[in-house]
Order: sequence, then C-alpha cells, then structure tokens
Amino acid sequence: KKKAREGCSLPDSSWEERLANAVTPLWRLPYQEQLQVKYESQRKILQTLTSRLEELGIDAQKPGGLCCPLQPVVPSPIVNGYRNKSTFSVNRGPDGNPKTVGLYVGTGKDRNIVCVKANHMENIPPKHKQVAQCYEEFICRSPLDSCILFHEGGHWRELVVRTTSRGHTMAIITFHPQELGQDALATQKALLKEFFTCGPGTACALTSLYFQESTMTRCSHEQSPYQLLHGEPHIFEELLGLKFRISPDAFFQVNTAGAEVLYQAVGELCQAAGDTVLLDICCGTGGEWPGTIGLSLAHQVCKVIGVEVVEKAVEDAKWNAAFNGISNCEFHSGKAEVVLPQLLAPWEDARPLVAVVNPSRAGLHYRVVRAIRSCQAIRRLLYISCKPEGEAMKNFLELCCPPDPRKKLTGEPFAPVVAIPFDMFPHTVHCELVLLLTR
Repeated sequence: KKKAREGCSLPDSSWEERLANAVTPLWRLPYQEQLQVKYESQRKILQTLTSRLEELGIDAQKPGGLCCPLQPVVPSPIVNGYRNKSTFSVNRGPDGNPKTVGLYVGTGKDRNIVCVKANHMENIPPKHKQVAQCYEEFICRSPLDSCILFHEGGHWRELVVRTTSRGHTMAIITFHPQELGQDALATQKALLKEFFTCGPGTACALTSLYFQESTMTRCSHEQSPYQLLHGEPHIFEELLGLKFRISPDAFFQVNTAGAEVLYQAVGELCQAAGDTVLLDICCGTGGEWPGTIGLSLAHQVCKVIGVEVVEKAVEDAKWNAAFNGISNCEFHSGKAEVVLPQLLAPWEDARPLVAVVNPSRAGLHYRVVRAIRSCQAIRRLLYISCKPEGEAMKNFLELCCPPDPRKKLTGEPFAPVVAIPFDMFPHTVHCELVLLLTR
C-alpha cells in the first residue's frame, strides 16, 4: 500500500508509469545501479543488527563495522520477465471499465484504487500478460458483473497465472458465486472452458485451467477446492536437475533461475558431508517449492528432515522425493513450533546436524527459536529471509543473545558469520538475505 501511495504521488505521470513506480520502483535504473541500491539497503540492515547485538552486551563489530562480512548482492540470471507467478485483480480501470484485469494503483483506505493493465511491467513475462488480456476479453463478453466489493454483488474476480521453464502454463480464476445455483455455475464454467479451449483463449495454450468459488479474500483448497476445468492437474518445473510438480496452491520461489543460484549457494554454505543430517524448517512456505532445498541437497547428506505446516505442501514434497528417486528424506506436517521441539528434544544422533530455516515474512515462532537454541547438535544454521528488516531481525537477536533462562533461551548462542543478499526480485526494492550463523 505504501508503494502504491508513492506511485500515486506522481500526478504528471501516466497510469502505466504510476503502476511501474509503485510495484517496481527501481525500473528506471540500470541493473548494476539497482544492485548497488540493494547492497546499501542490506548494509543498513546489518548495521542495525550489529547495534542491537552491542546493546545486548555482545562485542559484535568486526572489521568494516558490521557483525559479519556482507558480500555483494548476487544478481538474478534473468532481469526482465522473471516472474513465474502473477496475480491479477479485476476492478475499474482508468477509463472506468469495471472489468479491467491488471494491478492496483491506490489504496482501499483512500478509496482511490484504479486497476491498471500490466502490459508494460518489466518483471512480468509476456505469457502472463497474454492470459490476463484474454481473461479480460472473456469477462467483458460475459453478462455477469465483476466482483469489486463482495457486498455489492458481482462474480468475476482475480486471475493467477503460473508458468514454468518447460513451457507449461496454469491459469486459476477466482469466482464469487453470490446467489447462483449449481446449474448457473456449471454454465459459467462451461463457457470459460470453451473460451480457452475453442475460442480466442486458445492462443494461451493453457496446460491447466482451474476455477475456484470463493466468498473470501483468500480461500484455501480445503475451504473451497480448486476445480480443474481443462488440462493437467499439475504443471512441472525442473530445478538443479530435479523435477517438481506444482499444484494450484503450491508455494514456490517466484524467480526460478534465481532460486537455482540461491540453492546452490545454500548447499555450499551448509558444508554438509556424507554423515550430515539436514533439517529443512518451513520447507514449503516463504516462497518455496515443497521441500526444494532439502531435496536439492539430499545427494550430499545422509538424511533430510523437513517440517512444514501446510499438509498439501508435505504431500507434494513426498511426491517430489519419490518421483526423483530420493529416499533419504522425511517430511513432517504440522506447525513448526509444535513439531520441531518434539523432534529435537530427544535428539541423540551423533551425526552433524545442519539447519536451514526459510520462514515467511512473519519469521520463526519463538518456540522454534528456543528449540534450535536448545539442540546442541545444531552447530550451523542458515537463515533465509525475504524481509530481514522485519520479524527476522527479532529472530536474529534471539538466536545470538546470551542465554536467558527467564525466556527459556538456553544453549550456546549463535554468531553471524557471513551475510549474502540475493536479488530474486529485479526492479523492486526487495532482496533475499542468507545469513550464516554458527556456534
């Protein structure tokens, strides 16, 4: 929202420029300058961490004034059109068309939302734009209204497009049923299928077309199942020599080529040997394919243990392991703060234990941090954060602070060793930070 407001603060700009400035604020800069902007941003984050550690009585400053060396930002192999997933909204456009398919400029709070087509956005690939344009054509032909506000009626809602490097395309259309009966719903689904398989939408060459009835802003498969109208139930992607299936609600890194670079670096930082046990925490959230990190490193460790709250993600991880002939992985479904203490409390395995945590923006639950601190077998920890200035900062301090029995933070503290930023989102201000901690 803040970015959108900033985009709206350029009254002399075209709507396209406002959208680009809101979603991809670095788009005007040459790529090397973008990387420098992100490096300075990550440096400020490490400076904050260093200061906070000093406040805890930890002599954190190393040469250079930071708690650990900060390496240059690792560039994305693909700079334009790198997104493998795009979510398009349906709302009024600058011309007043209530069935515009695009991205928002403005905020609901200020009641100035405008939906702008994303044809000019540099981070979105042409295929996604093509599907969005076809969806707009379809709903403009439809006698049913778009659903701008739930209480005001209307039906056609957002579109999610997913693509893979194998040329697969999945489209997921969200529809508010309002008071429509089953026969009317069946008619709409049939028309949608016909448009994309026999009509103008055939140009999109969809591998999968899904339909979801939803009366909520966000709806899981368990709450309202994804209905396959056409094609294959999954699309497939290859990453680091492994093949992964992608479900409609699967979590995965938005930049496939960038993910390969990231995971290769994680493998090197783990320094895992043949007798190492790898603990992959939150292995299906925070933007990851289910179990991707663990599966990609399975060949260099003796065992992988994955923990993930989304049961469907665990199912996908198990399928991906079996499909790729990987037999040394086990995945546990449940909240990490519940499952992890149960796994680690009785840990008596003498083999080296390396942990990789990859939480969502909300960071790790406090009980997960406590369990990691308490397990002395974990000597090496890699924290992958998509928002290191947020809740992750609190986790860093909890992992590195002196033992505090009052907070049940026992065990030897960790210390940051090196920080490596990865540019997974060119043209935006966002960066993925990998922080290696040891004890």
